[in-house]
Amino acid sequence: MKFGFWLPIFGGWLRNVEDEKMPPTFNYAKEVIQKAEKWGYDTTLIAELYLNDIKGPESDSLEAWSTAAALASVTEKIEIMTAIRPGFHNPAVAAKMAANIDHISNGRFTLNVVSAWWEEEAKQYGGVFTEHDDRYDRTQEFLDVLKGLWTEDSFSYKGKFYELSNTKLFPKPVQRPNPILYAGGESEKGKQVISSNCDAYVMHGGTVEEVQVKIEDMKARREALKKEPLQSFGMAAYVICRDTEEEAQAELNRITNVKESSAYAGYKDFTGKSQLEQQVKLQDYSVSNRGLRPNLIGTPEQIAEKIKAYEAAGVDLLLLQFSPQLEEMERFAQQVIPLVNKG
Repeated sequence: MKFGFWLPIFGGWLRNVEDEKMPPTFNYAKEVIQKAEKWGYDTTLIAELYLNDIKGPESDSLEAWSTAAALASVTEKIEIMTAIRPGFHNPAVAAKMAANIDHISNGRFTLNVVSAWWEEEAKQYGGVFTEHDDRYDRTQEFLDVLKGLWTEDSFSYKGKFYELSNTKLFPKPVQRPNPILYAGGESEKGKQVISSNCDAYVMHGGTVEEVQVKIEDMKARREALKKEPLQSFGMAAYVICRDTEEEAQAELNRITNVKESSAYAGYKDFTGKSQLEQQVKLQDYSVSNRGLRPNLIGTPEQIAEKIKAYEAAGVDLLLLQFSPQLEEMERFAQQVIPLVNKG
């Protein structure tokens, strides 16, 4: 099992807790990722949103790509997985930027391709936001352009959304043929695009049974396409690790005490503009990315056993969230990871 974490660029992960003691500043993000390397974490995921989806649109947040480039220069071995949304980017420019950051990081930069769900954010930032399947058609072309520019000396393309003529991109990325392309999606259209074009599949939090069904489905799709197996299956999860079950349950109750606030500004778009397989309840949404569904809540021993069950189901990468980030990441690294690694 590889252990990753979401970089804290929004000030936290809890919509019902105002101050999580994890400020959305570059200095804090830098401290987190450098200590994470020392503690044995393998990957960090940097979400890309121009508005703060966790604490509310009026709250501070960091921009993903400039943060990724800066962190690539002050780290040595951790994978930096950065989200990209085609509706906000020129694919040729994005390909150039990604290749550059891949060189800065010496081959540690990867992409999480997200077709986007927040219509209001797109309106405010001039992004393209269309019907669900149309967004995935754009994603398909976006990926065609990225991979074409990364692998061909001179690349031309004519699609519905993008057109290039004899475009050259040098230097190519360090990773060949391309930086790993992660993506997550639950709709039929999304799964078609991901299984055909991406290298790894990432999932919102789910039960062991839910996640196992998704993994087997994606494996079958790849096999039907006669493509190499996906390189990785990752899952988001929020961790509450305490010395006793009672302490863990008390923390769960505290953070899911739903109250009305601007932190829920994106709730309707998330549930209405995406085609989700499982119904999302407001309590689930109180922690980002359905992080409570895996139920990584309890003592170190209980959490380790749950992680082993996910590993047996096919998950090989956990993308974890903690609050407060530094303190809980250190606790997890010291008390849970060794138990998982013992087998």
